Amino acid sequence: WQPPFAKWFVGGKINISYNCLDRHLTTWRKNKAALIWEGEPGDSRTLTYAQLHREVCQFANVLKQLGVQKGDRVGIYMPMIPEAAIAMLACARIGAPHTVVFGGFSAEALRDRLIDVKAKLVITADGGWRKDAIVPLKEQVDKALADGAVPSVENVLVVKRTGQETYMQLGGRDHWWHDLQKGVSADCPAEPMDSEDMLFVLYTSGSTGKPKGVVHTTAGYNLYTHITTKWIFDLQDTDVYWCTADVGWITGHSYIVYGPLSNGATTIMYEGAPRTSNPGCFWDVIEKYGVNIFYTAPTAIRAFIKMGEQHPNARNLSSLRLLGTVGEPINPEAWMWYQKVIGGDRCPIVDTWWQTETGGIMITPLPGAIPTKPGSATLPFPGIIADVVDLEGNTVPNNEGGYLAVRHPWPGMMRTVYGDPERFRRTYWEHIPPQDGNYIYFAGDGARQDEDGYFWVMGRVDDVLNVSGHRLGTMEVESALVSHPAVAEAAVVGKPDELKGEEVVAFVTLEGTYQASEELSKELKLHVVKEIGAIARPGEIRFTDALPKTRSGKIMRRLLRNLAAGQEVSGDTSTLEDRSVLDKLREEA
Repeated sequence: WQPPFAKWFVGGKINISYNCLDRHLTTWRKNKAALIWEGEPGDSRTLTYAQLHREVCQFANVLKQLGVQKGDRVGIYMPMIPEAAIAMLACARIGAPHTVVFGGFSAEALRDRLIDVKAKLVITADGGWRKDAIVPLKEQVDKALADGAVPSVENVLVVKRTGQETYMQLGGRDHWWHDLQKGVSADCPAEPMDSEDMLFVLYTSGSTGKPKGVVHTTAGYNLYTHITTKWIFDLQDTDVYWCTADVGWITGHSYIVYGPLSNGATTIMYEGAPRTSNPGCFWDVIEKYGVNIFYTAPTAIRAFIKMGEQHPNARNLSSLRLLGTVGEPINPEAWMWYQKVIGGDRCPIVDTWWQTETGGIMITPLPGAIPTKPGSATLPFPGIIADVVDLEGNTVPNNEGGYLAVRHPWPGMMRTVYGDPERFRRTYWEHIPPQDGNYIYFAGDGARQDEDGYFWVMGRVDDVLNVSGHRLGTMEVESALVSHPAVAEAAVVGKPDELKGEEVVAFVTLEGTYQASEELSKELKLHVVKEIGAIARPGEIRFTDALPKTRSGKIMRRLLRNLAAGQEVSGDTSTLEDRSVLDKLREEA
């Protein structure tokens, strides 16, 4: 531990693909279902541990044939299909760190990440299903790689998923997955990895524009996802476990792929999402496969409440034994609904707090051992020294708000920001000045502890939004808006939203000749979708002549947050440079 850089199990050798697959083949689990996949148009596929092992080894050999070596980075931009998990495990098997980019991100966002990580190869699909529509993925990859924008990429591997018309540079850069896998040997011993060898890079939004590549290494991450999955979900040998996240997010990495498979569990992967045309699809999956453990996000629960309890009530959900929530704090009303309607008042709920950076769950009840309170993530996982502190690093009194912090390293923690150790130090370890050489990890979330020591997480304290459980940097959205010729300046804030938790609201000033209009508002929303992805689409664009700033030129987002939420502007406005700007904004509101 050379603060803030930690190493775990130094000198040990390990391979996470071996721990997720090979070690189960000498047990009865060899023929147990490892991965159950339910496709969006109703197709499905089940892979046993032996079958999954075979597919992973074959694909690992394909990667080797294309020149991928230990240490090379591989980009994965995939829908929720078994090949996404196979690709991750194959990369881990040969020691090539993967960087998975969520399939909902735009070509521009994909390009930035591939450039930063210097990817040698990209794995994608022709397209994927999202809510009744086909999303073109290969086309986005082509756009990202256009004009030699990512010179490090030598090959693109494409899974045929939707069968749509797809441009392929065959004989050159592009290859069909199924063509290359034909006749390839299924013998591929797992590469021995050092404990601290990089396993993957996963990008997450920061408060400054450029997304951060969070680096996770092999042994600590393997151990931490293994033990958190086992204890928090009270995993039993016969359980069918379903986490509804996308593999493009850390929750999918840790709690669809690595944690469950390392434990020899049966994990479900679902391509679809609840939608108006099929509001009961989640409950169908639970009924069809007899799901015992269900782990989803508060934003999904709020959507279910809106759709009505007639949908879950029409299905047999009696197989459920444990419910979990992840991604953002859950309000007590949604918690109670989840427990009653989905859990039939018999399932404990594990409300889990953690982040991309922490690798695994940090604050959570242990089912049956820790009494729960609706809306509280309860207590730190064994070995985690969490605290609520002020900006000096002092513990704040009970029931007073402060900053959520961790006082001691843990095995699953991120090791650095890819290519930028200084940013790692600055972002996470220097917000709260180290005292006597003791560094404190700053999570960027506000929290309080009650008289029982239970943690109540309040949400982000920095310029990061939480939309439907996904992190978005305000700077990213602002930069996207400002790149449009009509926009002179933009400030983005979150507004409380019943369904998404937060909705993106953008305050925009226009360049000279442009006029505010409904058309321009629509155009700007679409522009943000093109630059970042649909997840970042502003719910509202407010045109204004000027933005409220401090005398040093900082935009006062706090005031804009009040205005967006329709609240009276409160707190100190003495640093405001021009009071008339605020008065005008009030009138416009």
